[in-house]
Amino acid sequence: MKNNKKVVENYFFMTTLQVLNSLFYLLVYPFLIRTLGAESYGLYVFALSVATFFIIFITYGFEWVAVKEISQKADSKRAKELILSKVFWAKLYLLIPAVVFFLALLITVPKFQSGWYIYAICFLTVAVNIIFPVWYFQGMQRMKVVTFIQLAFKLLSLPFIFIFITGPKDSWIFALIVSLSGLFGGVVAACIIRFVDRLKIRFIPLRKLKKLYKECFPIFLSSSAGVFKQQGATVLIGAFFGMAEVAIYDLAVKIMIVPQTLTSSINSAIFPKIARNPVAKTIKKIISYEFFLALVIIALIAVFGKLAILLLGGEQMLASYPILVALSFTMIPWMVVIAYTLFVFVQQNKYYYITKNQLISASVFFLLSIASIMFCRNIIFIALATTIAGLSEVVYFIYISKKYKLLPH
Repeated sequence: MKNNKKVVENYFFMTTLQVLNSLFYLLVYPFLIRTLGAESYGLYVFALSVATFFIIFITYGFEWVAVKEISQKADSKRAKELILSKVFWAKLYLLIPAVVFFLALLITVPKFQSGWYIYAICFLTVAVNIIFPVWYFQGMQRMKVVTFIQLAFKLLSLPFIFIFITGPKDSWIFALIVSLSGLFGGVVAACIIRFVDRLKIRFIPLRKLKKLYKECFPIFLSSSAGVFKQQGATVLIGAFFGMAEVAIYDLAVKIMIVPQTLTSSINSAIFPKIARNPVAKTIKKIISYEFFLALVIIALIAVFGKLAILLLGGEQMLASYPILVALSFTMIPWMVVIAYTLFVFVQQNKYYYITKNQLISASVFFLLSIASIMFCRNIIFIALATTIAGLSEVVYFIYISKKYKLLPH
């Protein structure tokens, strides 16, 4: 603890941030599901999932590379300005085709034309991703800044939620409150970087970013495949089953987010330190500890999951329990795969294997999901497809690590 004080502090605030985000939505969930209803709330979740695909497009894998560079060059103002400027303009250039494609969806796809304003409001989160560089504060090991900003705006948004949301037609109001709170938080973060850290975003022409796009392309493919599994399940359920089923699946996902956020922050907090001093023995310990912790969490979910669903959604949402149990096994890939990704493959610049792993996993998910939609017509099989696809990632990373001795004894 003494030797890793900064890591512990960074982990604490990253975990606090993730828990607060999870608790915020769990806190308002009972009110929202009973006031908006499953159909209306499911529409909001579906719209947010669609927006997430655009977020992953403009993020493009820049952030993991940027975190590594920021952590290694934390004492150089010029280097930090260059990294910030590159990521900002690289995302901004990608926003242009994203907006064009999004508008095309609204105009041409009937499902998007109904309630188009909800999709448009959720799309604001894409802009938030550009102006709120969480990755910068992570690399600088100052996640407490992000925690305080997001906590403040979450608390400020609570009264508006309980005052202005009165019925099923108000899902767009909830979407607007969430989007604006993120947008205002991004403005504050940008001001801190500019006026407290005294860093400027300088113009970078597109031609000078070609190397960055090329470097991050494998991570982009990997991230896209990962989001395809996570958000793709919601989109598939909304497209082939209905918005009420989206709400049922979403409740299981929301409960899963709690243990996921508590554990994923461990890897993110340790990453800057490992990036400077990678030790195979330490990495192996981290992976083994996280595997056994995942098994403990799976057992706890099986025992207490039904109670959590009753408390949050009531008996009308009990259909979420078998989905929750099926998804609980994703805790193993959630922890182990992230550890392998950051500490082994990113650290050794083996981005190809990360990409290949995610593409294989996405293919497994896609094939199993299509089969379940065609033959089973039950959303629990979508959850099982997600779990099996995740476990295939663990198997692949273990195989590659042993084959090429990426973690020598």
